[in-house]
Amino acid sequence: MSGITGLGTIFNLPNYTGELFALTPEDTPLLSSIGGLSGGGQTTSTEFEWQTYDLRDPGQRVKVEGANAPTAEERARANVTNVVEIHHEAVEVSYTKQAATGNLASPQSAPYVHPGGGPNPVANEMTWQVEQALKSIALDVNWTFWNGQYAKPSSNASARQTKGLLAACTTNRIAKATTVTGASSATDTITSTAHGLIDNDKIVFRTTGAATNIVAGRVYYVDQIDTNNFKVSTSQGGAALALGTATGLSWVKPWTTTLTKDHVHDIIQAVFDNGGLTEQGTATLACNSIQKRALTAAFADAYGKYTETSRTVGGVALTTIVTDFGTFNTMLDRHLPQDMIVPVSLEQLMPVFLSIPGKGVFFEEPLAKTGASERSQIYGEIGLKYGNERAHGVLEGLKV
Repeated sequence: MSGITGLGTIFNLPNYTGELFALTPEDTPLLSSIGGLSGGGQTTSTEFEWQTYDLRDPGQRVKVEGANAPTAEERARANVTNVVEIHHEAVEVSYTKQAATGNLASPQSAPYVHPGGGPNPVANEMTWQVEQALKSIALDVNWTFWNGQYAKPSSNASARQTKGLLAACTTNRIAKATTVTGASSATDTITSTAHGLIDNDKIVFRTTGAATNIVAGRVYYVDQIDTNNFKVSTSQGGAALALGTATGLSWVKPWTTTLTKDHVHDIIQAVFDNGGLTEQGTATLACNSIQKRALTAAFADAYGKYTETSRTVGGVALTTIVTDFGTFNTMLDRHLPQDMIVPVSLEQLMPVFLSIPGKGVFFEEPLAKTGASERSQIYGEIGLKYGNERAHGVLEGLKV
């Protein structure tokens, strides 16, 4: 049953019996491993910064005996900034709904025989709904820490947006496919000049604008209409998705070459050469399900015998894989695009919170009474500190 908008009542939030199972995965690997919604740093401004510095390239810089002191040299520091973004949810449940915990919706038609299964497992509807709102926020934050696009508005007409790691990584990027920009949609058709796609090609959207029913990072199948237009579906030969009218769409047609360990080593080497992935306990290869299988297959014959072990980072159990550059964690995260493998120096990542006086970070509080219901809001402001962007990397456009 889908969610509702507005006041929760006995009619739109029916009760059932038996054990309660979640249909939506609740894991937030990246967020959990770097502190979650309660750990990390704090700021006293909507914008926060950190500093970077470098040292000169080493060399045989010798001096002759008895020489005067050389010309003074100093190292300059630079700053990097990001912003905290607001996550704000509300929950409202009627008095009747909170009281009628035994009001079951199971016997809805003849012969009205209740299937059993024990009592309603939700004893306090308001508390349960707040818990689900917090889980949803955590999922939003985890997604944003990977995929967030930066926005620092000059007025309150639009929202602040924290920069995610994929956008922050500019130095170490290896693209196996070209991103096509400037596409638009109308009804169920995408217009992209000279797109070059054919029926059943797979594409991954990078940005989706205001389009509906498509999600950036997921795999879609193409139904080619003509040189400049195509439709997409979630399965080969499936029904075309209704996208509505939107602009600013971008997409990639992923590589068709099978991943090898040399491809993975290329991006790891690029990051390592720029100073990242030096702490073995937190050096991590993050990916979604398709690339996790590709990683396992690529390293299956490496180093004599492939053995996958595990270790715990920030309370999160991660598997490990042996590479030419040491033993790396592998983080399986649903919120990463399906065509990417992302080397991450986890020790450089931290959630940063704007603490609200007298309330803290990510708090829940009651709202004013306006009727026969309980109303509550959940609020927090959070951003991502990613350290030295050269300590991370992106391998994208991989075979899906």
